[in-house]
This record gives sequence, structure tokens and C-alpha cells, in this order.
Amino acid sequence: MEGAPAGIQKMEEVEKVFNRYDANGDGKISASELGKVVRALSADVSDEGLRSMIQEMDADHDGVVDLEEFASFIRAGDVPERGDADLKDAFDMYDVDGNGLISKSELHLVLKKLGEGCSVADCSRMIEVVDSDGDGNVNFDEFKKMMGGASSGRKTTPAGEVSSGR
Repeated sequence: MEGAPAGIQKMEEVEKVFNRYDANGDGKISASELGKVVRALSADVSDEGLRSMIQEMDADHDGVVDLEEFASFIRAGDVPERGDADLKDAFDMYDVDGNGLISKSELHLVLKKLGEGCSVADCSRMIEVVDSDGDGNVNFDEFKKMMGGASSGRKTTPAGEVSSGR
């Protein structure tokens, strides 16, 4: 998928993310399903904000997002206009204490809220992959590099896995 965010390169990966949102398995993401995931990340979002998110992805305007619409949205996710503001919002969801760093315990807490079954040791290994200054945390610059991929064309997923980006 050309232009897809780091780590979401194959349709199977997009489908896996989609299925995390599609709680009832009906093949569509509703505003309430989106809200459960967003609120699990401690994001304070209104019902109107959730409807707006759905509308942004809902190409056929049926009020829900199907897999094709979700994949199209993900493919467009690297558009420059979204820029640092969206990355900062994503970073802030992981930076639970607001100190400008994502620690292994913060990463573990957020991934646990998302239903990921990884240990603190797993999170520590994920952080090691992108921790260029060796402080044991991920700062915003490291997060941006991780999400944008390295100049070699290799990209790192939020889970610390490296893909070819091709």
C-alpha cells in the first residue's frame, strides 16, 4: 500500500486493525465502536467528534465505515497536510504522564487498553528499536522517525517491528 503509515503495508495488517475497531464483527465500524477504542486510549472525545471522524472516513455516507473505506483512509494517512499535529496527538496518547517521553510502562498500559497481550519486557524491546539517544524512552523526534520510517526505506511499526516499506 503506497503511502500507508509505517507498519500498515499489507491488506492483512489493515484488516487486523479494522477488526480491532469492529467490535461486533459486522464488517462495519460505527461511531460507538470507534468511541470505545478512542476512549480506551483516554482520549476525551465528544459524540459529535466521533461522528466527525466517521464522516471523514465514510466515502458512501451510510454512517458507518467498511473495510474498503477504512483501507482508503489508512492509505491516505501519510498525507503531508496531516503533519506533525496528528503525530503529536498520537504521541500524546502514549505519553500518559505528559512528560514528553513514552516509557515502557506507558507503552504497556496503552497497548493493554487496546487488548494487546504483550509484557513490559516486550515493550522495553519495542522501545529499544527506536530509542536513538539511549535513554530508555521514546521522545517525539524518535516517534516521528518511527512513524515516518528511516531514509533507507525501512519503516518501524508502533510495535517496533521493521518492515521494508515497499
